Amino acid sequence: MANVERTMENLEKRGFKVSRFPDRETAAEYLLNDIGGKPVGIGGSVTVGELDIYPRLLERGDVFWHMEVPGNETIARANAASVYLMSANGVSETGTIINIDGRSNRVANMCYGHERVYIIIGINKIAVTDEMALWRARHIASPKNARRLNKETPCAYGDPKCYDCDAPARICATFVTLERRPFGIPHFEIVIVDEVLGY
Repeated sequence: MANVERTMENLEKRGFKVSRFPDRETAAEYLLNDIGGKPVGIGGSVTVGELDIYPRLLERGDVFWHMEVPGNETIARANAASVYLMSANGVSETGTIINIDGRSNRVANMCYGHERVYIIIGINKIAVTDEMALWRARHIASPKNARRLNKETPCAYGDPKCYDCDAPARICATFVTLERRPFGIPHFEIVIVDEVLGY
């Protein structure tokens, strides 16, 4: 099992701010207080959905989440928001963050263009090594997301594993690994919740 304290220490060494909370309710309260009334974009994330933060953000101001309001206009507005919320497919004890994306809006937004980015992860997302974090992203998170999205891919309908397929509906188009906090994002925070969240 991965060591959360070591993961936090290594993330901080790589330039990320790190917060840890015992449960999703406490993490949601923290995020609401920290974000205030700034415009918020949200990437496709089951983890963020499980925080039940979207309706509360909506009461405060502009929030753009294509899982709630589908469409390219919502994605474009999320791209332009001051704050971006998302999760990760895998995080290693060494402090490496791994994400796989189909449309690539989510991974693009974690690299550039926002004043604040928050990556929210449950403890289930943490792996011991970089290789294990990538394996987790490919063989656990991606098949579950493909199934959730009703994609016609081998991983969605067969055994839940990566087939490295050529299916037109493949959601594994872009692999992004963050080794350090990107220079263009002044506030980049990893929010760790001591629960199993998302895929």
